[in-house]
Amino acid sequence: MGYRVAVVGATGNVGREMLNILEELEFPVDKIHAIASRKSIGVDVGWKDGVIKCEDVAQFDFSTVDIVLMSVSGAFSREWAPKIGRAGPLVIDNSSAWRMDPDVPLVVPEVNESTLTEIGRGIVANPNCTTMVAMPVLKPLHDAAGLTRLVTSTYQAVSGAGRAGVAELEGQLLKTVDRAAALTFDGRAVDGPPAAVFADTIAHNVLPVAGHLVDDGSGETNEEQKFRDESRKILGRPDLRVSCTCVRVPVFTGHSLALNLELDRPLSPEEAMAALEGAPGVELCDIPTPLGATGGDVSLVGRVRRDPTVAHGLSLFVVGDNLRKGAALNAVQIAEVLAGVDFQRRQS
Repeated sequence: MGYRVAVVGATGNVGREMLNILEELEFPVDKIHAIASRKSIGVDVGWKDGVIKCEDVAQFDFSTVDIVLMSVSGAFSREWAPKIGRAGPLVIDNSSAWRMDPDVPLVVPEVNESTLTEIGRGIVANPNCTTMVAMPVLKPLHDAAGLTRLVTSTYQAVSGAGRAGVAELEGQLLKTVDRAAALTFDGRAVDGPPAAVFADTIAHNVLPVAGHLVDDGSGETNEEQKFRDESRKILGRPDLRVSCTCVRVPVFTGHSLALNLELDRPLSPEEAMAALEGAPGVELCDIPTPLGATGGDVSLVGRVRRDPTVAHGLSLFVVGDNLRKGAALNAVQIAEVLAGVDFQRRQS
């Protein structure tokens, strides 16, 4: 049996990747629709060997589809996801709008597939792309020794800020390529190209702010709060102590995380790697990098070692493709679970 599927936000980076992955994983699609805002009506997006034209979200009859994959802004999702859900289909939403709603499951299938038994609003939420990269790794270690504290620094690719973020890095690199030697070797301070998407120039630079600062006195960014709150919900540990610093780096694709774990029970690096060896969605490697992770479906893990600063401490480095597993792939895997397809056979 095939499913009638709509992708809302089909012209964006993640929306296009959702269409690609539906095809790549041979999800049983009977009919596909690309949905976007009015300004994108008629725009062609790729589907299999051809293209399909985007339809207007305000005019589309959502009662005619079974599953809706959404990759839109939080504000757009808050307006449209309940309307779509009431029309009948299951909504799998990639925005931040519903992640912390107690009636909406926040799901990484390798970690908490069981929460899909109750979908009160007809909406399932995808975690933030950085949280997503960490979860398949943290789950088996938590099961093995009980995670009590998590300290992380993330190194997030510009594609996490959408197509505008990619364009800004690309444009700044083109502007600075002739000055790269001066920037690197002669020690002179050189002003970078002006920034619009990010807080400062991202080319040849590292920014200690990913996302935006939250106006609550915490000094945290929204990305840092997402990682903490979503990790607690997905792992079922509302008391988990989490400290996070999110950094933006001049990388197009691939989010990286340096993780320091405090565990309840002893777990050697060798035991940790044994626990990770067969974990779904995880691959051990010597040098995990964004280039190595790009285009892949798994979180790459390396540099597993003791953290001697705490009892039962471990340090490790994790990288994943933020556009695939970090967003589009996870949404399709949720759809596969709900459609009765064995998503684990895709992990290779």
